[in-house]
Amino acid sequence: MSTDNSTLRSKAVAASTEVPGDWRMAKRLWPFLLASTVSLIPFTVFGMYLVPIAAAADGKVAEIGGLRGLGGLAALVVGVAVAPLIDRLARELVAAGGLALLGISAALGAIGNVFALAAFCLLIGASTSILGPSIGAAAADRFTSPAAAGRAATLVSATTSMMAMLAAPVLAVPGMVWGWRGNLLAASAISLVLSAAFFWRGRGRTAPVRADGGRPGYVATYRALARIPGALPLLAVALLRTAAFMGYLAYLAAFYDDRFALAPGWFALVWSLSGASFFVGNLFAGRYLALERPWIGPEKLLVLGVGVALVSVTAFYFSPTLPSTLVLTALMGASHATVAACVTTLLVRRSGDLRGSALGINAAGMSLGVFLGAAVGGLGLGLGGYPGTALAFASITLVALVFAFRVRG
Repeated sequence: MSTDNSTLRSKAVAASTEVPGDWRMAKRLWPFLLASTVSLIPFTVFGMYLVPIAAAADGKVAEIGGLRGLGGLAALVVGVAVAPLIDRLARELVAAGGLALLGISAALGAIGNVFALAAFCLLIGASTSILGPSIGAAAADRFTSPAAAGRAATLVSATTSMMAMLAAPVLAVPGMVWGWRGNLLAASAISLVLSAAFFWRGRGRTAPVRADGGRPGYVATYRALARIPGALPLLAVALLRTAAFMGYLAYLAAFYDDRFALAPGWFALVWSLSGASFFVGNLFAGRYLALERPWIGPEKLLVLGVGVALVSVTAFYFSPTLPSTLVLTALMGASHATVAACVTTLLVRRSGDLRGSALGINAAGMSLGVFLGAAVGGLGLGLGGYPGTALAFASITLVALVFAFRVRG
């Protein structure tokens, strides 16, 4: 009888640590995956229709486009300020607030004047800094084992990267019918409906119960995050990786045009290649890391991914032919996606009850990285042309590699 009981307990433990397949997991997490896709629509519309939006606002393209910097600033400030609160409230309620802010911002953007667009960019940055970490943490909370929780969070990020690749072509068709304002109003309506749904799901719920039964204060949360093994190096890797990759993307079209005279229509295929390689890399790296005993652990895979990214970005700007440059473009996307999956997995596994705060700080750091990368890349380009850009991004990635080595298993 005792043997039978032991067998049953063993099976129960195995079931609790099993990582479901991606399809099973997606069916369980579909509200969070849907929210992650909707979060990208407003800024995608802003980028796609920048020229007519600038004309509607009676401004120059460069001036109106520069308003996106307000979104990064807001994401950094709000992300850092709100991060500790994500673990003190029901995840669904936090996500509902982020979605409501997203819906309001999209409606403001549809007005189309300079002041409304400035508010749009500010609120979009603030809303995504709340929404992304809360739905990532909520998805992770649906599973008990660290491996499954980490996979759930990376599945959300993989869905987000897929939407970044598909958003432009998906939005192009309805945009032909009702224009950019119609796309923004549709995004606003969907966001507000989702906000109401998340609020309804979160009513009466409380924050996840901590293992020790208590809740740290606001400042104590930051102290607790600092004590998580490897958390600070991981956050540094995320910031620097984002700076290098997003800075590289900021000047990608200009490089292909200057080096290979690639027309915008053909460059769209290059952009799709980059987005597809990032999505595939993120999807499969996250799935691989969810294995019970992966051949290469997440810490070593993190170092490997940053190392490949360093070699890729250095070789990219000196690549002699279009085919080799395209290969390096795909390699850049896949390597950075692998690093992103490793960072998310390790943060979720190691932070436990503080995973919402950890993901919030990570999102804020990446927002800073977006604008840091564009600035550093522009400085390198201005001082030394594309070799200077290569040196700038390689230097950032090299520092990220140093921090990656400090993440211990």
